[in-house]
Amino acid sequence: MNLPIKPKSLPMSFRYGDEQLAFERVKRPLATASILIKVHPDCRIVVSAPENANNEDVLCAVKKRGRWIYQQLREFRKQLEHVRPRQYISGETHYYLGKQYLLKVNEAPDQGQGVKLLRGKLEVTVRNKDADRVQEQLSRWYKARAKEVFSRRLDAVLEQALWVADKPPLRILSMKTQWGSCSPKGRITLNPHLVKAPRECIDYVILHELCHIAEHNHSERFYRLMRQVMPEWEKTKERLDGMAKLFIT
Repeated sequence: MNLPIKPKSLPMSFRYGDEQLAFERVKRPLATASILIKVHPDCRIVVSAPENANNEDVLCAVKKRGRWIYQQLREFRKQLEHVRPRQYISGETHYYLGKQYLLKVNEAPDQGQGVKLLRGKLEVTVRNKDADRVQEQLSRWYKARAKEVFSRRLDAVLEQALWVADKPPLRILSMKTQWGSCSPKGRITLNPHLVKAPRECIDYVILHELCHIAEHNHSERFYRLMRQVMPEWEKTKERLDGMAKLFIT
């Protein structure tokens, strides 16, 4: 079962002032009657609602929070005005394990190429300051770190996953639409971009896939397992969803 970077959703919208605001309705798996509204840093409005809630009730709940939603959007839009596409030059910020690091590009024609994390900076050494070369070196570095970090975190969370008898095989694969997946034979595949996220977000994705070893579908049994091993998993998922656009670059 795949864990998508962006959850399946139903597009809806409502009018606030002179603006028609679009939002995504997603299924809230917990057994609760409440409707959860979240405005993400990339200005996505996501409404988590129980499956049995009709669209009229969801729309009514969203309209009641219209002013708050608009204020959140206004703040995030101001922040996004200063966000530019990555150019892979010195001074940019890049993420690793949930923290931001300044990028420093060193041009050294006679030295080996590579990346080092030194004194709060990601230092990339290349033979010439070509953006594609810098991006390539960073991608290799992230994949190498991902392999090490994910293996350690898998060992750690396996102590909670008592239904898993042996450590499952782990594969690192770049994906645009998924954080991870679990094959029918129990092989776990994780997206190297996930290593840019905080540790608890990495643990959440790994636990999600480990739960699929016991229950391949998103059944009530699956969510019971998730609640047992990570009671606050929904909040962690929301945090990861909100930062996805910062990591998948």
